[in-house]
Amino acid sequence: MRYLYLLLLLLPLLSCNVEPDTTGTQTVNVTPDTLSDERLRAPDELFGELFREVQMQQLFDDGKTFVDMVPRSSAAEIMRDYENRKGTGDFNLRAFVSGHFDPPMTPESGFVSDGNRSISEHINALWPVLTREAGSDEGSAGSLIVLPEDYIVPGGRFREVYYWDSYFTMLGLATAGRDTLVRDMVENFAYLIREIGFIPNGNRTYYLTRSQPPFFSLMVDVLAGIEGEEVYAEFLEEMQTEHAFWMDGQERTGPDNRAVNHVVWMADSTYLNRYYDAGDRPRAESYREDVMTIRESGRDSQLVARHLRSAAESGWDFSARWFADGQNLSTIITTDIVPPDLNALLYHLEVTIAEHTELIPEKEAWQRRAERRKAALDTYLFNPASNWYEDLNWTTGAFTGYHTLAGVYPLFVEAASPDQARLVARKLESDFLAPGGLRTSLRETGQQWDAPNGWPPLQWMAYAGLRNYGYDALAETIRQRWMDNNERVYENVDKMVEKYNVEDITLEAGGGEYPVQDGFGWSNGVYLRMSMPPADASTTRR
Repeated sequence: MRYLYLLLLLLPLLSCNVEPDTTGTQTVNVTPDTLSDERLRAPDELFGELFREVQMQQLFDDGKTFVDMVPRSSAAEIMRDYENRKGTGDFNLRAFVSGHFDPPMTPESGFVSDGNRSISEHINALWPVLTREAGSDEGSAGSLIVLPEDYIVPGGRFREVYYWDSYFTMLGLATAGRDTLVRDMVENFAYLIREIGFIPNGNRTYYLTRSQPPFFSLMVDVLAGIEGEEVYAEFLEEMQTEHAFWMDGQERTGPDNRAVNHVVWMADSTYLNRYYDAGDRPRAESYREDVMTIRESGRDSQLVARHLRSAAESGWDFSARWFADGQNLSTIITTDIVPPDLNALLYHLEVTIAEHTELIPEKEAWQRRAERRKAALDTYLFNPASNWYEDLNWTTGAFTGYHTLAGVYPLFVEAASPDQARLVARKLESDFLAPGGLRTSLRETGQQWDAPNGWPPLQWMAYAGLRNYGYDALAETIRQRWMDNNERVYENVDKMVEKYNVEDITLEAGGGEYPVQDGFGWSNGVYLRMSMPPADASTTRR
């Protein structure tokens, strides 16, 4: 398969001759001809010292700007010119970058928010603005990986498709009757699985060392609700390939080698999964921030970089759920943690494959995998002392004690027992429910994936998970408070934002880490789906 060829090309990218240096960051030895196809290489590798100078000098306020810019010539030509000119007296870094790179490609839409529109009308008017046409960036994509079909981007600084965001966006597309776009997006993710072997965090070369929470089987559920059950057979091989990616290295784990890649050996042939980025250098899109965190930590630079990158794979970048001390980013230990959210999603993937595999021996094997994972979720990730699904530190065998909405995922995929669902519902109502929706965690840490912020995907999964187990009244309370919060912010600023403050609903637009902007993909999708009558709103399956 072609993705094996691409992965062979990526192997140097994953190791990339990274060595710790005395500053607490890393030196990347970039040579323009390391790989045969520079289109697969991240900007930090292609542009080496130039990249580091741009990011460390903060030439742009947002570290993502430079990595999204489009080179006007090959990396080799740009680096040769940089080497010749950097030591001259009149060298100006900003002018050099402006002369060799075009700004990030953001199509001009001419869209202007209209406060006379209802929130649903606003969202439906935004779909064309957030749509990127297939192949429209061919030949001038920079770090962008061109996809064969149209897709929706979240909006604002997020100019590319994102893996787990897209599931929630697709809920809205299906609600709005934009069935072709749902099909297109599933096709794009299937293409990435076939070509690369997994779905990257987003369609950028600097995301090729990690994935994101595996929602592909749930996306297939959405498409099957539109087109019928035959969709499962169409994408069965891609679902199996994705599962193989997450389980790669399982055969090399055991009592003396507990974790390999994403796989963690627990005991008695029980395996669970963790988030694990294959890279061990600062993230290209957040290079300066990661360098500063590494320096502050005083720890091994490659280890800290991997923990930071792995938290980005989780989508929860950042939350104190990943911090050893529960407060400081510099103590991050992401790969030491076995999380309930990831393992619940892999349970759904295994169940989906089992249900749609025709050969009886294979069906039974997949059923056993799913049953073992469900039992492991119960044994290792449900804490009877707190009545909550918790993160487990597999290196110590202890729960982290940090309670977050990751605990609703087993209800969302129907992996919880009725008694566990009852206990989770009780805690949601007593501890997580706030005036504007559900808190992401129970602590304020200054991190965006903690209180007081609420995030659309977590509201939806809590709502749907509660309905799966018959807690309709609580689900309806969450739905109404969240939608009211969205509507309040829309009335104030005529926009949807990526997250909301659920505790202080007097704020004009709460929870925004970035400037308020037109979007936001998953906010739009969840609002539209929640606007359906509850009896018509799907949970995990349609």
